[in-house]
Amino acid sequence: MSTRNQLLNSVAGIIADYRSGEVAAPTSQHVERWINQFAQPIQEPMLAELNYALSRTYISKATVESFLLGLLKSSSVVGNDPCAFWRGAKFLSIQGGGHSQREMLDLFDQVLKKEYGLTTAQCGGTEPHTYLYLDDVLFTGSRIRNDLTTWINFSAPASANVLVVTMGIHSGGQYFARTKIEEAARAAGKRITLTWRYAVEIEDRRAHTDVSDVLRPTSVPDDPATQAYVQSLGYAPVLRRPGSVGGKGFFSSEAGRNLLEQEFLKTGAYIRSICPHLGVYQRPLGNMVLQTLGFGAMIVTFRNCPNNAPLALWTGDPWYPLFPRKTN
Repeated sequence: MSTRNQLLNSVAGIIADYRSGEVAAPTSQHVERWINQFAQPIQEPMLAELNYALSRTYISKATVESFLLGLLKSSSVVGNDPCAFWRGAKFLSIQGGGHSQREMLDLFDQVLKKEYGLTTAQCGGTEPHTYLYLDDVLFTGSRIRNDLTTWINFSAPASANVLVVTMGIHSGGQYFARTKIEEAARAAGKRITLTWRYAVEIEDRRAHTDVSDVLRPTSVPDDPATQAYVQSLGYAPVLRRPGSVGGKGFFSSEAGRNLLEQEFLKTGAYIRSICPHLGVYQRPLGNMVLQTLGFGAMIVTFRNCPNNAPLALWTGDPWYPLFPRKTN
């Protein structure tokens, strides 16, 4: 079997449970149709680097279930009596948009029932000791910030312990969310104590661009569409100094990382030119309110691809997506 075919099969295998039951199961033919949209000489190197990255950033259903099972029994969370802890914890279902919280709650419900014979609906009682906010991954932090500040303003008690549980957090997004939630609590005159539990922390803060774990290009490609997009921002983007694959090692090498950054940036600018219905915040490297090249997320979960990931991974017609995205 050729190296190319091995890579096609490997990528398809890594993402095998992506939106299972909702879209056709990924195959090597699906991956090949996607990669064929890029210039032929870079297709195999891109597949190699993407295979390396996704093996570290794709979150399967089995990975989520394992994380939730570990949380269920973690003594640092539940103490010496897990059953009593979960019986007294209230699971918040307050997400203002999307389906991620509901789907994560369904998964937690299954694990909780299997281990302790409880359902999330049976937990909490009239005086919960903990309120649990569950979601898949925190990116910019806007969703959790909006959900919890609304809850604080209209539903939260005067004092509450809030446990935020996600598979992953992005450092900048967590800082933004935590700061705004704490400000809202002070303004409402409520005492809200936040605790965070997650599997991985991903560095995305501007001050740590050079060692970030997200896509941050070292240069702007000499490509008309990309140059035009950068000029439309009104100021020069913050660029990464080469030399780091990031603290989490999501990339195989500087060369491999640079290849993905350059090609996803160029392709994203091109996609914006052929997909007129993309919003202004849907930037080449992923959705971002700030005027940048994009968020640059490499994390994708079994249930969906975030719009904070490069457009080349998820945008649809006339582009062919590797991860057909379910919109909110």
